[in-house]
Amino acid sequence: MRRRPGEVRDAIVSVLAANPRGARVSEITHQVTALIGHVPASSVRSYLQLNTPEVFARMDRAQYVLKEFLYQPKPAERQTPERSYVHGNAKLVRADCLSWLEKQPANSLHAVVTDPPYGLVEYTETEQRKLRAGRGGIWRIPPSFDGSQRSPLPRFTVLKRTDLDALEQFFTAWARRLLGVLVPGANVIVASNPLLSYLVSGALSKAGLERRGEIVRLVMTMRGGDRPKHAHVEFSDVSVMPRSMWEPWIVYRKPLDGRVQDNLRKWGTGGFRRISAERPFGDVIESSPTRASERALAPHPSLKPQAFLRQLVRGVLPLGKGIVFDPFAGSGSTLAAAEAVGYESIGIENDPEYFGLAVDAIPKLAKLPTNGA
Repeated sequence: MRRRPGEVRDAIVSVLAANPRGARVSEITHQVTALIGHVPASSVRSYLQLNTPEVFARMDRAQYVLKEFLYQPKPAERQTPERSYVHGNAKLVRADCLSWLEKQPANSLHAVVTDPPYGLVEYTETEQRKLRAGRGGIWRIPPSFDGSQRSPLPRFTVLKRTDLDALEQFFTAWARRLLGVLVPGANVIVASNPLLSYLVSGALSKAGLERRGEIVRLVMTMRGGDRPKHAHVEFSDVSVMPRSMWEPWIVYRKPLDGRVQDNLRKWGTGGFRRISAERPFGDVIESSPTRASERALAPHPSLKPQAFLRQLVRGVLPLGKGIVFDPFAGSGSTLAAAEAVGYESIGIENDPEYFGLAVDAIPKLAKLPTNGA
């Protein structure tokens, strides 16, 4: 039987994507045959060997795994004993999100809204120590203005090629694990920034999620607009980068089970909740920087305002039912937003200090009054 170029390889990738812990050649052969018709085990073995280590990796016991699945939390992180905290319909778990996802039942989460560690580097122990000591490191500590201390910002421009490769590998591994836990049609909304959104977006697509667009948070940030460093007088009319006036939140979806209406009836997912009968959910949301009074309740460096998060969280469950998941919970602001709009939510946070911060902040943020949210 004549096959299109790469058909066997693509089938092997599909099989191993559904087996994140790996599989033997005999198991891969059986599942590949079920997908595209008979394929000799020798052909499967040849494809695996020819594409190792670029695509596949050989594990102990003669098993193969997708290279993306080799990303593993550090041993110390994986051994972190789980703790949990519940407030209303919100549940916060202290755990590594990859390890936690591996233990969850299929089709158990209905939407994701998360603001992840974009570059991973900024949330390592070393960089967090510098941030908390006020020394910055990869974090830029802006000078105070009018007596107000402005929030620290990560310097994404200093990330090395190896950092970017690690970011892509991490988000591919994360999305592959997430895929099996989500119900069909579940929305996945991930905060990003203009410098790195292409990497995160590519990783989610590679994992099997469907791109559905982008939500623009209209907000003036402190990023960009600066004159050349040490040459600001000489080049006073030059900005090195455009001043950032928006923040991208990439939108993905787990593939549907049938048509949209079929998926809505069976799973309650597959679209966005309308703002009203006259107004659909839109992809531009006007926002302001997080207020100082809100930051006082939850002093996390990446805190997003409740007024914005509640609009976003409300929209991701089209029928207003299901569980909103935040795998990088930070201060618990997404869980607080879900609680405020009456949704169930689960959040995962591995950092012990941020976990403690979220335990204290979730009830306060959930009760926070906002204008129009």
